[in-house]
Amino acid sequence: MKTLTRTLLGSEHRQRVRASQSLLALAVFAVFAAVQHAEVVLGFIDARESGLLTAFNIVGASSFYLLIRSGANLRLGSDPSLTAAQCVFACTGIALSYAITGPARGAVMCILILVLVFGLFALSTVQARRLAVFAVVLLSIAMLWKSHTDPMRYPPAIELIHFFFAVTVLSAVAVLASRLGRLRVRLAEQNHALQDALSRIEALALHDELTGLYNRRHMLAQLEHERVRAARTGQGFCVALLDIDHFKRVNDHHGHAAGDEVLRAFAAAGLAALRDADVLARWGGEEFLVLMPATLLPHAAKGIERFRAQVAASTVTVGATAVRVTVSAGLVECAPQETVKQLVERADRALYDAKAQGRDRLVIG
Repeated sequence: MKTLTRTLLGSEHRQRVRASQSLLALAVFAVFAAVQHAEVVLGFIDARESGLLTAFNIVGASSFYLLIRSGANLRLGSDPSLTAAQCVFACTGIALSYAITGPARGAVMCILILVLVFGLFALSTVQARRLAVFAVVLLSIAMLWKSHTDPMRYPPAIELIHFFFAVTVLSAVAVLASRLGRLRVRLAEQNHALQDALSRIEALALHDELTGLYNRRHMLAQLEHERVRAARTGQGFCVALLDIDHFKRVNDHHGHAAGDEVLRAFAAAGLAALRDADVLARWGGEEFLVLMPATLLPHAAKGIERFRAQVAASTVTVGATAVRVTVSAGLVECAPQETVKQLVERADRALYDAKAQGRDRLVIG
């Protein structure tokens, strides 16, 4: 449950980050539009061309923001951030801007580099390289077209210098993308290993390593939770403390490995005999505790008797020897105002009486 909660919270956080990044991109396009308008006022850019480009940029950036803000991006493929699509869109807009900006077009190339660097942190190595090639091709087309149709504002010699500058810088960006890609892979592997380790630590904190049952610490928390629930609802619950009879003999005659096998078999028999709502935990050594929520004493007694009979009917094969085990149990129902400590102590006294009466029996306290 904790892992699922963390996953959901992490997904929500990532979606908020995506939305904020797309909103930031929209703000950048708005600033870019304001700068373009200033260039229109200064006479560097044709007003109609600037208006069309501004509309293209703002409508496109707004569409990406709305897609992410609405959550529709989560259904559009393996790239929920839409990074590749946003970068392609931005490169297209920048190439168009280069074609109409004229004297200030050098600054546009700097923005192109900024877009590519932004994409490095989300795109794969192959995607980043393809984006760099795409940007160079678009920019080259714009340079070639403008140097041919408007050589006064776009002298071919200057465009050639710009071309080599773009190729050099974008090639460096592609190399950096490869290194960042390898780094992301290593970080992802390390993060996966850390998540696995955290899951194992959480499991060890709640479960007994040998039997896989809940451990004493977790059962104490469960008992307190059930006590509070019972006090609030008026529904009682029962607790049984069980002990494998003559367990020391198993260890002495057959070895500790056989003892471990008996404990595992006992746990499996208990889980098979009890209800899904009941909770079985290893209390310590060969002692086990059963929590039976919202259960009256007569019904609880039937469940523990079923558990005891199933254990007595089973055998554990150790080498060529079939080892039979029995169990003694003390069962109690939680009394009003009784603490968990008092409840377990009563169950322990009932278990002691079961042993004193000859073992392999249930005593109700």
